[in-house]
Amino acid sequence: MLSALSVRAQTAEAKLQAKARAIHEQAFVLDSHQDTPGNLLKPGFDLTKDHTPAEEAQVDFPKMKRGGLDGAFWAVYVGQGPRTPEGTAAIRQEVQALFDVIHGAIKQHPTELALATTPDEALRIRKAGQRAIFIGMENGYPIGQDLGMLQTYYNQGARYITLCHSSNNDICDSSTDPKGPEHQGLSAFGRQVVQEMNRLGMMVDVSHTSDSTFYDVLRLSTVPIIASHSGSRVLSDMARNLTDDMLRDLARHDGVVQLNLFSPYVKTEQKSPERQAAEQAFCAKWHIKTFLNVYALPPADRKEALAEYTQIEKQYPVPLANVQDAANQIDHLVQVAGIDHVGIGSDFDGGTILTGLADIGDFPNLTMELVRRGYSARDINKIWSGNLFRVMRAVEKGKA
Repeated sequence: MLSALSVRAQTAEAKLQAKARAIHEQAFVLDSHQDTPGNLLKPGFDLTKDHTPAEEAQVDFPKMKRGGLDGAFWAVYVGQGPRTPEGTAAIRQEVQALFDVIHGAIKQHPTELALATTPDEALRIRKAGQRAIFIGMENGYPIGQDLGMLQTYYNQGARYITLCHSSNNDICDSSTDPKGPEHQGLSAFGRQVVQEMNRLGMMVDVSHTSDSTFYDVLRLSTVPIIASHSGSRVLSDMARNLTDDMLRDLARHDGVVQLNLFSPYVKTEQKSPERQAAEQAFCAKWHIKTFLNVYALPPADRKEALAEYTQIEKQYPVPLANVQDAANQIDHLVQVAGIDHVGIGSDFDGGTILTGLADIGDFPNLTMELVRRGYSARDINKIWSGNLFRVMRAVEKGKA
């Protein structure tokens, strides 16, 4: 027989869960970074199927429904390749294939999905019973040195561009290029890119950029900027994450940091000496600085390196961060930057996984944890979409 204390505890927990469910259902749940287009390119991939963890698909319609997802930025992601006319031409073909597959999925599933380019469009889409698909580009490499490509990508729906990925490009320095800085921040061409993005009304994304690039963009941009999938460097010392000074400066310019849910970026990993040695040998073999640099390798080498790293992960597993660790990140980001400058950019379908946040179907778990910690419905609304929508409106208003 349950004691009176146990009954009261169960009743309180049930009320808390009901409150969290109501808040989550009311909020516009927006994820600013999903790598789902990569799955859409796979022959036979089916968005209507509820994929198992072994199938490595964290975004599909059943999971969207479970997770209460209202909108997402699908990433047109490409790794860094040769900065030559031939390299640029080849990567633009890859980029076009990704745009095409996004638009194709929306056309194929008109009752489920609709393209969004503004917050108001997204709200109308939800009201119609669909989910809003925004487009972001991860890596400005395909721009080459042609500013006109920005208009081309804007016209196809892109509303942010992550200026670089794991290596330097013609726009700016990356935080993880094995050769170190090349431009000491933005290049001269990169400054033109930021100005043109401001003119078009396209958000500038500084995830993956070097600290110097971050500050160059902050000084140059006439509208707020974003970090679409980053976190606090204090809690996880990864170069993509932001220092407290960077968070405060981002907030002063009315920008937003969207929390990445990739375990190593959420909480500093506790790696065994054997795992550390294996990773060091791996990086030395492939002449890279971090694991992310594998995406700049030639396709054949990249495939081999990824397979090799998967074996390292199996042989020397590292405990995953969990939903409480993600909430710790939010606590810290809010404490430093303020409640108006924090959002969610999961990086799902890009290798991300957390205990309790394995896919978008688990998004209510994060809301539940925030409710437990005393976040109000208003605060949670800001985190899920309000803050990013504010930046989007400011960028749209500031365009020429």
